[in-house]
Amino acid sequence: MKPDMLDLPSNSDVLPVVDPLTLMLQGLRLDGIEYDRSFLSEPWAFSFPAQSDAYFHFVAENACWLQSAKGDWIQLGLGDAVLLPRGDAHVLTSSPNATAQPLPRWEFGPTWQSVIMRPSDATGCMLFSGSMRFNLDVLHPILRIMPDVMQATELMQQDQSTAHLLDAMASEIASNRVGACGIVARLADVLTAQIIRSWVEHASSDAAGWIAAVRHPDIGPVLAAIHAEPDKDWSVAGLAAIMGASRSTFASKFAEIVGETPVRYLAQIRMHQARQWIVRDHARISDIAQRLGYESEASFSRAFKRIIGSPPSRFRTAVKTGV
Repeated sequence: MKPDMLDLPSNSDVLPVVDPLTLMLQGLRLDGIEYDRSFLSEPWAFSFPAQSDAYFHFVAENACWLQSAKGDWIQLGLGDAVLLPRGDAHVLTSSPNATAQPLPRWEFGPTWQSVIMRPSDATGCMLFSGSMRFNLDVLHPILRIMPDVMQATELMQQDQSTAHLLDAMASEIASNRVGACGIVARLADVLTAQIIRSWVEHASSDAAGWIAAVRHPDIGPVLAAIHAEPDKDWSVAGLAAIMGASRSTFASKFAEIVGETPVRYLAQIRMHQARQWIVRDHARISDIAQRLGYESEASFSRAFKRIIGSPPSRFRTAVKTGV
């Protein structure tokens, strides 16, 4: 995404002003960690369990149905793609009346090595599916307000570049050429980023509260600064200086626009980041406590539990045991 810049004289020495939401999206990364291409003969139905990583599905041949965790049915046509950003449980099926069975683990592995080959006389659906990992915690505001299911064909009505990516994926999957699996995997990464960008630009009216706060001329730069450096030793006075206001004026404006105090919001973002450090980076709790400026590991653990709901040791143990 190109930064939204103010018009400046050609001889101006002033740096271009970048929209705070653009800055935050530039730091958002979604990397594919495993993919699978499968041909499924009708009738078929598989249930996908909830997971910490995002799900991605692309319909390369025929069509199918998706049932969300809330029970809603969504029809996916040929060349359609969906992203489930929080990895919610769901069902993919050839028809809503098919009986779903758990997806066997052998069907979902590294870059489509587990292909189910199509019998010459069979009809069915060709699916390209993947697990993708955000660099943000699942409770990060931008992930929390995303829809449970984001469908590419809905968003492409506002952004035709999405259609070109869908066409390119379909062509590569059908080609079976050397290196096609790697190209499709990279296209999937780009497509999911495009889906998210299109949603932010065109379909995020239901999330107007937080989006509007990020785009607010006074509060937006403050939020961008917090998200860019959550481990910085921020003070209310320091955040107020970004806005160019007094502490009281800033605190009142922040609470009005964001819906909570700057101290509370900052604490939430820092604990979301801390959980990422524990789960993804395998960081030690004592090191995180020191990095975030806590006097002791115990005081950090209390703050973490108060916001996340569980002590950091629980996530540390889960990392060690793989549970």
